[in-house]
Amino acid sequence: MRIAIVSILLAASAALTAALVVAFDLFRPHRDTVPLLLGTAALWLLFAAAVVALRGVKGRAVVVLVLAGSVVIGGAAMAGPPNTSTDSARYAWDGIVQNAGISPYAYVPSDDRVDGLRPDWLFPAPVAGDSGAECVGERIETVPRDTGLPLCSALNRTTVPTIYPPAAEIYFAAVRAVVGPDAGYWPLQLTGLLLCVGITGMLLVGMRRRGIDQRHAALWAWCPLVATEGITNSHVDLLGVAFVLAAAFWVSSTKYVRGGILLGVAIGVKLIPAIAAPAMLKRQGWKVVVAAVATFLLLYLPYVLATGIGVLGYLPGYLTEEGYEDGSRFALVSLIAPGSSAIVVAAILLAGLAVVTIWTTDPERPWLGQLLMIGGTLLVLSPRYPWYALLLLPFIALSGRWEWLAIPLALTVRLLVPSLTVTRVSLAIALMLIVIVSVQRAGPGALGRWRGSLTRLVTTRRNPQRT
Repeated sequence: MRIAIVSILLAASAALTAALVVAFDLFRPHRDTVPLLLGTAALWLLFAAAVVALRGVKGRAVVVLVLAGSVVIGGAAMAGPPNTSTDSARYAWDGIVQNAGISPYAYVPSDDRVDGLRPDWLFPAPVAGDSGAECVGERIETVPRDTGLPLCSALNRTTVPTIYPPAAEIYFAAVRAVVGPDAGYWPLQLTGLLLCVGITGMLLVGMRRRGIDQRHAALWAWCPLVATEGITNSHVDLLGVAFVLAAAFWVSSTKYVRGGILLGVAIGVKLIPAIAAPAMLKRQGWKVVVAAVATFLLLYLPYVLATGIGVLGYLPGYLTEEGYEDGSRFALVSLIAPGSSAIVVAAILLAGLAVVTIWTTDPERPWLGQLLMIGGTLLVLSPRYPWYALLLLPFIALSGRWEWLAIPLALTVRLLVPSLTVTRVSLAIALMLIVIVSVQRAGPGALGRWRGSLTRLVTTRRNPQRT
């Protein structure tokens, strides 16, 4: 009966996932986000119900259900094209350009020198309208050109260079080398599904070897964020998650150089995985750092030789665009430190968080430290995009701290309801839930123990000769 209940809930989650992908997106003019918001809320409720129901299941059925749910829900997420982001269009373009022997950092997509590489599904021809030639389509933006006819593009930021680091670019090129330039969105969705299921399997194996309840793997495998942003919208963050998780397992097994290499690759996919590093530095951290830095630089070397300083791409412009240069993006921090002072406060908070993480992390089980560091960073930086929280999910699963799911849920709300007030409220609720549940987990006297640990940490840093 318990297995049947879980199976029904997973089937319902898969059906609703497919329905939302097909019926709703954020690209329609005069769109109504209420149905998508309600549908997303229903997905999270089904996810929670399935995880609770799984508690009553034991034995091999747990592994079967976790894997089956990962496959079925992930497969349902491929029912339609991306519905909240067009980033995967840029992934495809970068892969097409590389397979033509051109560095992805060399030319912007609107450059006439790459005109012959543009496939119709990414750059449809303009059509005649009442006011002249115009671009038509939900995911198509209009890029003015001197020639008179506009360039119609499925990419966002068509007039700026790519932002993605080299490991991501290698991934994009590899996918397009297999399917060619004319395949649409599905190749990256399929590789997203494979990555999702692979990470699920990695979690199940790692949990079994370390005596962790394998039912916690469902916190990753069935999470709506994985299906919608990892598969439907094909965010490359999934690849970074796979390498970070593998790095954590290697470092926890005292394979520091191997772990550092994998961490370097993860940072080479997207710079964000660097925040997972502090929890892996407690013991022989220098090996991890050296291996990670060397790997990262080696990945960049061919692109630097080909393009020079252009490998920085749109990263500086992106940080300015997102409001991190003037501090306006820090939703919670800006409440106490408005304007540019938010940058200083955020930097102090993140530095303190990194120190506490390194100091308190168990080297053999670094996931709780990674949970603290990654989750805390997301609360401080409050990014506009929920897929950044994909990095947090495996460590929620490994630690079994379900309350931290409030962060990806809050960031999802931020995407669907782009209001600063709503963002602040949702993130504040997430923070309060984490604090309350964490205090309850720690039991009586927890605050006193934490205060004593903090006092010892400060004392030791002031007097390094004392241990």
